[in-house]
Amino acid sequence: MSDPLRKESAGIIGEKMGQHYIPYGRQLIGADDIAAVVEVLQSAWLTTGPKVTDFEKAVAESVGVRHGIAVTSGTAALHAAMSAIGIGPGDEVIVPALTFVATANCVVYEGGTPVFADVHADTLLIDPDQVRKKITPRTKAIIAVDYAGQPCDYDCLSEIAAAHKLFLVADGCHALGAEYRGRKVGSLADLTVFSFHPVKHITTGEGGMIVTDKSDLAERLCRFRNHGISSDHRQRENQGTWFYEMVDLGFNYRLSDIQCALGISQLKKLPEWLARRRGLARLYDAALADVREVAPLTHNGDNQHAYHLYVVRLAEQTDREQVFREMRRKNIGVNVHYLPVHLHAYYRNRYKTAPGLCPVAEKTYERILSLPMHAGLCDEDVRRVVSALGEAVAGAGR
Repeated sequence: MSDPLRKESAGIIGEKMGQHYIPYGRQLIGADDIAAVVEVLQSAWLTTGPKVTDFEKAVAESVGVRHGIAVTSGTAALHAAMSAIGIGPGDEVIVPALTFVATANCVVYEGGTPVFADVHADTLLIDPDQVRKKITPRTKAIIAVDYAGQPCDYDCLSEIAAAHKLFLVADGCHALGAEYRGRKVGSLADLTVFSFHPVKHITTGEGGMIVTDKSDLAERLCRFRNHGISSDHRQRENQGTWFYEMVDLGFNYRLSDIQCALGISQLKKLPEWLARRRGLARLYDAALADVREVAPLTHNGDNQHAYHLYVVRLAEQTDREQVFREMRRKNIGVNVHYLPVHLHAYYRNRYKTAPGLCPVAEKTYERILSLPMHAGLCDEDVRRVVSALGEAVAGAGR
């Protein structure tokens, strides 16, 4: 099968090793996706039209909740969620230390303070015991991040949230299609956010969504993504009125019909792509069993992992930077997810965070590496990655 990405990357990167470049993540776009977008381009509605509603309903139904609110990115979804639950100055929100910066930034956008909790070393999921220790009278919410695509311990987190009257928000940007004890990510928290960036399970180019069963929160979210205005253009067109009123302060976070049409088409392929990701993970697991210096993260058996990422831990004596450089030299796009948020310069300068705040996240960060994981990988790609990784770690002892 022809692979345009490989042809393109070969021209940009150069096939230095005589082998194609394997990115850590990528989108898959088919003729049906293109046709769906073209159909909208030829229609009357490019934004605030029927495809937005259709996409929202499709995602909400796929995770078993009543409401979906489409926005421009996973970051916008997090921001909207913080606004909907009323985060403001003086409020604290507990977030895991090991996540993308947007998980904490969304709290700051609304004037709140992110409070960093440590993670479990074996899964890199937020540690509920650490969450308990971080709760103060100012705590208003917990954001749980389903790191790499594995759900957090939602039973435990829900108990903590209920006991302290806190909102529980799930950052499911890695976990569309994942399940926790037979329940789908999207139905486990007050609000769940998803991302449709090109490296995620499905894509709308850029885009995100918040899903919830709570109608009052859904109404606030709809206003927030539309400048705080209580109706959009299509609603006014249907009602035959020009009048609109801004009732809250909001943003223009609307996702277009063009993007939603792509999302609808992509969502139909999600089960197949999830199955492929899980199959690739099994291949990695088996192949890495013989590489002593490398250990995959632990997979909790009562969860259905979505495998947005396949993350491994290198032995302490292994020089990760040398392994990273060697893998990139061999045209394998490994990555690192993530520098703990509290170690970023912004948080160190503004909130005076420092090393030692979340020691498990900090220590584990020094050893983790993300291997290529996307539904477009073939079995031979996995074998090549593991072979190259074995050679790289063998030559990277400290």
